[in-house]
Amino acid sequence: MAFGVFIHRFDSIYDDTPAERYHFPQQYLSRVEACIGKWIVYYEPTKVRNTRGYFAVARVAQVLPDKHRSGMFFATIEPGTYLDFVEAVPFITPDGQVVERGLLNDQGSLSGRRQAAVRTLSQVDFARIISLGLPDDMDDLPRLGSHSAEDGFSEEQSIYVADLNHERERLLTSRSYRDRMFRRSILKAYDSRCAFTGLRLLNGGGRAEVEAAHIRPVEQGGPDVVGNGIALSGTIHWMFDRGLLSLSDEFDILISRQLNDLSAVEAILNRDHRALSPLSHLQRPLPQFLEWHRSNCFKH
Repeated sequence: MAFGVFIHRFDSIYDDTPAERYHFPQQYLSRVEACIGKWIVYYEPTKVRNTRGYFAVARVAQVLPDKHRSGMFFATIEPGTYLDFVEAVPFITPDGQVVERGLLNDQGSLSGRRQAAVRTLSQVDFARIISLGLPDDMDDLPRLGSHSAEDGFSEEQSIYVADLNHERERLLTSRSYRDRMFRRSILKAYDSRCAFTGLRLLNGGGRAEVEAAHIRPVEQGGPDVVGNGIALSGTIHWMFDRGLLSLSDEFDILISRQLNDLSAVEAILNRDHRALSPLSHLQRPLPQFLEWHRSNCFKH
């Protein structure tokens, strides 16, 4: 089974929303159609400022024509499959190795396929990228070992890689696994600190008290994208989910008039009543999710 790579820029001129759809011209139609029902990895070109490299995984549901632009199409993403990587994967690793080995020609140099906005991805390259993007130090995933270290594979090695990817695909749709990976991404983005209180509490084993909150819940169609998450301590998370607290698009903390102990809550919130946000704008809460929370959860 082949996988795919979709190139996406954060400043894309196309109508892309990576967690929902990928916008592309007709020249890539056959390649995208070959990815229907399969997993793809999103990649941001290394020449882009503040590049993320390979930054997420998702599964393609179907391809639809763009009704407003001739010769353009959308690849829709199967709901509940998009997942941001905990670690962005660079095109070239610190030791100088190209991660996507399928781009190398017989002489070991990069081929012209690197420029393709949509391209196929081998089983072993998919396994390698997922291993780096979603680190398996928690033993959730089988490790990518010596079986996949070389470019040539025996039949036994190919079976091993296929089995490894089958297990990875199973986990990529597991709610408990996705929640753990989402938590790790959010805690990393916020340095394990509650966005509303600034508290960074760790237990004796180094585990953070803070929780990873979905702004738009998964049950309500919210994706596992960092922009749909925020780090909140347990009590603040409880109030956020019940609409007693919310956020403006400028990250001002909004307090419901239905809160029964206003002075106590205000005493623990950040003094300026503004939520902390990640340094990278790519990890900050997205306006569409904040607006959804204010419209559907917040008790004005």
